[in-house]
Amino acid sequence: MSVSASRRKEQDAMRAADLLIRCLENEGVQYMFGVPGEENLDVMDALLSSNIEFITTRHETGAAFMAGIMGRLTGKPGVCLSTLGPGATNMLTGVADGNMDRTPIVAITGQAGLDRLHKESHQAYDLISMYRPVTKWNATVSTPNAIPEIVRKAFKISSTAKPGATHIDLPEDIAGTEVEGLKPLEVTELKNGVASETAISEGARIVNKAKRPLLLVGNGVTRTNASEELIAFAEKIQTPATATFMGKGAFPASHPLSIDSVGISGKDYINCALEKTDLIIAVGYDMTEIPPTRFNPEGKIPVLHIDTLNAEVDGHYPVVCNIVGDIAENLKALMEKVDKRNEPVDFTEDVRSKILDEFNQFESDHHFPLKPQKIIYDLRKVMGEEDIVISDVGAHKMWIARMYPTYKPNTCLISNGLASMGISVPGAIAAKLVYPKRNVVAVIGDGAFLMQGCAELETAVRLKLPIVILIWRDNGYGLIEWKQRNQFNRPSHIKFGNPDFVQLAESFGAKGMRVNKAEELENTIKEAFKQNVPVVIDCPVDYSENVKLTERLNQLKCD
Repeated sequence: MSVSASRRKEQDAMRAADLLIRCLENEGVQYMFGVPGEENLDVMDALLSSNIEFITTRHETGAAFMAGIMGRLTGKPGVCLSTLGPGATNMLTGVADGNMDRTPIVAITGQAGLDRLHKESHQAYDLISMYRPVTKWNATVSTPNAIPEIVRKAFKISSTAKPGATHIDLPEDIAGTEVEGLKPLEVTELKNGVASETAISEGARIVNKAKRPLLLVGNGVTRTNASEELIAFAEKIQTPATATFMGKGAFPASHPLSIDSVGISGKDYINCALEKTDLIIAVGYDMTEIPPTRFNPEGKIPVLHIDTLNAEVDGHYPVVCNIVGDIAENLKALMEKVDKRNEPVDFTEDVRSKILDEFNQFESDHHFPLKPQKIIYDLRKVMGEEDIVISDVGAHKMWIARMYPTYKPNTCLISNGLASMGISVPGAIAAKLVYPKRNVVAVIGDGAFLMQGCAELETAVRLKLPIVILIWRDNGYGLIEWKQRNQFNRPSHIKFGNPDFVQLAESFGAKGMRVNKAEELENTIKEAFKQNVPVVIDCPVDYSENVKLTERLNQLKCD
């Protein structure tokens, strides 16, 4: 039974909810994102005496997105909270997104009391069964005594290789129960081990034997802070590197060995390199990021797998050697045994030049509505190397992944596991909390903005976070139209209407700007960075470039 805060203090006792919060504090949690509800009343009350800042979001999915991006940027689990029933089902999508993106999240759901979970009951679902497929581990708190162990286990499992989501289900009658003599468990961090000498030697032999090896850089390189070791390894063997969408920045686009990104459907410049390579060295690659069929369509290119866990089995991912453990340490060990090359492996120079030429040719493009390439060129021009772009899901994601040069890890954030629409604005809020001095831009389509971004704009205004939201407006689901036209040569049910985004932004207390001609975009973004409130930029985009790109790449001839 709950008692008043003063009474609890007098008795030197606390509720289970207070113990939960103490355990979260012990884990170093600074922010919790979520929506209050009836079944988490005790938790919300316990937060009043905590140093954890609770961020009230406008939707539970947004709360999970924020927790996921915070986990991705900090390496420590982000925490989100919902009540039971619809609150928990709302949060499920964001939790699933983070889990498939390998970001550490601890999700906490309120639940009906234990006295009614055995029967049909108002808003009560079996959340443990519901969350199990989208988390690494979850548990119901059936007794207050288990809270310290459950919280410690949730954080431990969430943050260890590979990171992902865990879930704690807290019944309301347990949350309000008085407890005494319980305290958080000591936090211990487990590090990945290193591969065996046999594996390192075999990996080095395979690399030395290859005549045209190619590095495939995944999200795991950023997660494990192995970017410097990866660059040094690439420079010793003088081999080119291409990144997945989520690996962008782990190997800088400015490096002469970089051939940017792989992953767009169909043919691209990178395919010319893949046709010639005789070994893919996959470092920190997650199969959820991009299917192996995209870079190894016939399954004939052997793969050297360097990661924290053994490779998934896939017919298009023929692993000839697993080097498993701490990626940075294993790269250093491997580097000691591989032969040094004095000249770059000469089979991708034209690929890099074609990528750079395509990027630069839109500098003075005045077409309106703006071409996607022009938007990306101007955005890159005004963003610093450590500024953060968070891409939502849509046609713009494909253009950003393909063309936005990225120079530092975690500065171009793309969700490409579950790839749920609506992540960018909540993600930008989390990024600005982590890095308040960096410019943060959420790139989002008009479809995703009205799904999720619009609601959390109020959250950004309330928190006084000067993020910039760049809306690519085409009045439709552009990515789906792109695919429809490629497959059937006609669109189907993808158009919709929009509000006046400038007036909408200003009604929230944000700043609204509109791009009326191509020459205005660069200065509009610069002006947006000077504001002390969130800014929404309405930027019309010409997505006829989508099909044109497909047609041009289909005609691509590799030398």
